[in-house]
Amino acid sequence: MEASWDDLKLFLIVAEGGGLSAASARTGISAPTIGRRMLALERTMNRILFERSRRGYELAADGICLLERVREMATISGAITQWHSGAFGDPFVGIAGDSWLAMFLAQRNKALSHGPGDIRFCCFDAHEGLNMSNRDSDIAIISNPPQTGNFAVRPSVHVAYAVYQAQDLGEDADRPWVSLGKEDARFASERWVYERHDLEIYGWTNSPHVLFQMIKAGQGRSVLPCFLGDAAPELIRASDVIEELTVRLHLVVNDDDRHRPEIRTMIERLSRLLEDNRALFAGECRAGLSTGR
Repeated sequence: MEASWDDLKLFLIVAEGGGLSAASARTGISAPTIGRRMLALERTMNRILFERSRRGYELAADGICLLERVREMATISGAITQWHSGAFGDPFVGIAGDSWLAMFLAQRNKALSHGPGDIRFCCFDAHEGLNMSNRDSDIAIISNPPQTGNFAVRPSVHVAYAVYQAQDLGEDADRPWVSLGKEDARFASERWVYERHDLEIYGWTNSPHVLFQMIKAGQGRSVLPCFLGDAAPELIRASDVIEELTVRLHLVVNDDDRHRPEIRTMIERLSRLLEDNRALFAGECRAGLSTGR
């Protein structure tokens, strides 16, 4: 039978205090209870740890050996506790959204977290296999909320999409397109280009972030959410809003989690951030700036 860490910590207090009375005053545990626990510890270890006398509890030879080891354990335990509290003291919230939305949130991260002492958060890519029942993320910002299950769903802003390009790409009818690869396009907005302009695509990638850079570099035009394209000064619209692609976002959280303070706070911050940018998400910030089709 192994000695418990609680009993070893109590042994350390008794040994350093020189008796049961000092240990009782320090811990709030009665002296008789401490005495019984020290006796049980000796029986568990099959060693005599104390020499009991009127002067108090003096360490026996085995007690001195144990004291050295318990002090080492206490030092390591304290270091682990300090490491844990420093790294994980602030609550954590996972947020799932598509890659475009993750970029938007990353650019405005100060609206979601005030840094050390506040909420830590991580943005996840809301892939097709996202399972909120398994808590793949604490909060999901998605256009198709689950129709069954124990979820709290809060409707939010509408997202509009349009074609964007670099200004120097010109307005020639045969200017090229760029796109996500067919195997990587998961949403209607990501499939739109290759479903209509497959033979005109002159560059593609498996990463939305790389696609964004390709468009800004002038390699070709492509579909972007208006909240991203309109906020990029290097880009201009090459189409009106594509109405068929407009979707509404919903904030989804497991109903069992929505009352956790950090979840509740993050939902309110996300809702406020999205609402403050409602016009940008709806494509109303650059209306009329189309360069042609």
